[in-house]
Amino acid sequence: MATDPAKYKLNHSMIRVKDPKVSVEFYEHLGMTMIKKVEQPEAKFDLYFMSYNSPGAASHGKTLTNRQGLIELTHNYGTENDPNYQVATGNAEQGRGFGHTCISVDNIQAACQRIEDAGYKFQKKLSDGRMRHIAFVLDPDGYWVEIVGQNDHEKTTDVKETSLETYRMNHTMIRVKDHEKSLKFYQETLGMTLVRTKENESAKFNLYFLAYPGKENYQSGTAHMEGLLELTWNYGTEKDADFKYHNGNDEPQGFGHLCISVDDLDAACQRFEDLKIKWKKRLTDGRMRHVAFILDPDNYWIEVIQNENYKEALVKM
Repeated sequence: MATDPAKYKLNHSMIRVKDPKVSVEFYEHLGMTMIKKVEQPEAKFDLYFMSYNSPGAASHGKTLTNRQGLIELTHNYGTENDPNYQVATGNAEQGRGFGHTCISVDNIQAACQRIEDAGYKFQKKLSDGRMRHIAFVLDPDGYWVEIVGQNDHEKTTDVKETSLETYRMNHTMIRVKDHEKSLKFYQETLGMTLVRTKENESAKFNLYFLAYPGKENYQSGTAHMEGLLELTWNYGTEKDADFKYHNGNDEPQGFGHLCISVDDLDAACQRFEDLKIKWKKRLTDGRMRHVAFILDPDNYWIEVIQNENYKEALVKM
């Protein structure tokens, strides 16, 4: 048994949705494709896996577990008919923790105009505030989806067209209490690489972008990449003993988990055991013996699954 963290992938981010029909339509409008639906009628929930599936996407043609940068929409039966149901988006004071997902696009002005023309609401338009190079659109449940440009926004001002085939699921952002503990966990325990740091001393927060090793050229920037994790650290939170972020699974619920796929599920879980990580669910717990959940320093859930591309090799060993 052996496991190599360099072979791990940040497979997906899960969010709960009220009405899967309108949520799937929204993410399809952003250029994503529903590559798999998992129905669980006995448990009264369904899962919808959304991914960029164009030929240029790094995950194109790969099995679901070998991809990076998917969004898993979880629908609990009946919520679409409940007028009082609403998710915790992670950005209100109650339930603050998860921040947003982010897609990168070819021409940001044209892409935002296309989204606005479709009638979707924005938390921040390009013209709002001082940051004219990013926008935030709201999905049907109010989750924030950041829009960033793969090209210099000043050079795309007059470009009127946008190609969905260029869009990528760039990153997922979560807030962390202690950046040193979180960076240590994601780098040393999960094997990710810190590819970019953005310090904002005037606003008193830093951003840390992590990714799994691969053929990507980190030096050319991160906007073209897929499946990154952004950690947002607000100065001073680590000094407050009572401070904590909401993990999305305590009430009120919304964001559910991050998910990594690994080369050898049993060996990876044994490695986590040896590293004395905190468990939410071991492989041997409950009926689902093919998934495990570990906890990061802020108690965000991280699902651990087998990358099916490595399974055949494991069988032959």
